[in-house]
Amino acid sequence: MAGTGDHRVFGKRTTQHVLILASGDRLRHMVIRPWMTATAICFIALFTIGYLAATTYLVLRDDLIAASMARQARIQHDYEDRISALRAQLDRITSRQLLDQQVVEQKVEKLLEQQNALFSRHGKLGNLMERAEEQGLTVDSPQPVNAFQPVPKEKQAGLAGGLKAIDRLLATDPHAAARSSASAFAPAGESVADRADRVFSKVTLSLKAIEQEQFARIHELTANADRKADAMASIMRRTGVALPAEDADNGANGGKSKNGLGGPFVEPIGVNAFDASLDRLDTALNRLDTVRQTAKELPFANPAPGRDITSPFGNRIDPFLGRLALHAGIDFEADVGTAVRATGSGKVISAGYSGGYGNMVEIDHGQGITTRFGHLSSILVSVGDQVEAGAVIGRAGSTGRSTGPHIHYEVRRNGDAIDPMRFLNAGLKLTTYM
Repeated sequence: MAGTGDHRVFGKRTTQHVLILASGDRLRHMVIRPWMTATAICFIALFTIGYLAATTYLVLRDDLIAASMARQARIQHDYEDRISALRAQLDRITSRQLLDQQVVEQKVEKLLEQQNALFSRHGKLGNLMERAEEQGLTVDSPQPVNAFQPVPKEKQAGLAGGLKAIDRLLATDPHAAARSSASAFAPAGESVADRADRVFSKVTLSLKAIEQEQFARIHELTANADRKADAMASIMRRTGVALPAEDADNGANGGKSKNGLGGPFVEPIGVNAFDASLDRLDTALNRLDTVRQTAKELPFANPAPGRDITSPFGNRIDPFLGRLALHAGIDFEADVGTAVRATGSGKVISAGYSGGYGNMVEIDHGQGITTRFGHLSSILVSVGDQVEAGAVIGRAGSTGRSTGPHIHYEVRRNGDAIDPMRFLNAGLKLTTYM
């Protein structure tokens, strides 16, 4: 129930609204004042505005969410694409690095094989170099044979340094190498493969230089040995000596083998160039050694070095009969007791008194060649003794059919006397090669 009234003192009163609530016998009333009405109206207005705002947000939210999700999806897709591209690029770099490392390892194995082959040749060359030195062979280069080193120390140091550099390349971290090979996936600087190739080139050139030097010296020693053996054989051949090496030499038999060997020439198998060159040098040294040994065995030395010849080989007036007779040897001036030396190595087949020879020593040198030493005052060897060239076999004297002290020296082939000067002159020429 609402009512209005006026105030006598303050004028007309403000209209008030009274709200009466009845519940059974109970009555309640509430006076609704203006500020309460205003508050209710504001609350309703705010509620209405909130409701409308909420409704609008719910209507527009799906579009905003859809747009936001689409944007996030595009960002994620672009990110995944970038990650995939980077991963693929990294895989390519890693694969290239692994391939480079495999190539490096293969090259290292090859270089190590070459280096080990060069170093292992030292043992093969050692005996040959000693034999060449004993034979007096030299090379034209300033370095003598006795200082020959298959791999010089300074080159060994260079090879060791190169291999250490290769080992460092192999020890490189693949990821670090990949990072050093690319900056933002762009080439920058020298790669591991490039560095490896540079090192390999230097080491390979060093190995080839050493190998070529070895080949050059081996070939030169072989040629020198062949020339020396040919020269000695030529000198000895003029005396009628047969060299054992000639039996296997096609050239010495008119291109024919005594054993009837033959067949088309086919290159050997399983033999590399270095081993073949060593075989040729070994063959040349064997031939030279055979020729030299033959020269030592045969009577090319002088029985009385420094003594004058008083009577040569050939026909002369016999000092006892006064008529022409063959002097089967040569006589050397000598005093009693002068040392008489063997002119070649051989076996003593006679040592004692022998008619006109007086005290005589006869030595067998092989190939049917023997030497006799007569008129000795004393004999210092016995039958069966093996003597070497230059060994003292007796002392000069004047025993037997002799007019005075001297050394009577003979050379016989198959029992026939030949001029000893042929061997003595050959011996003088051979001295330069011995």
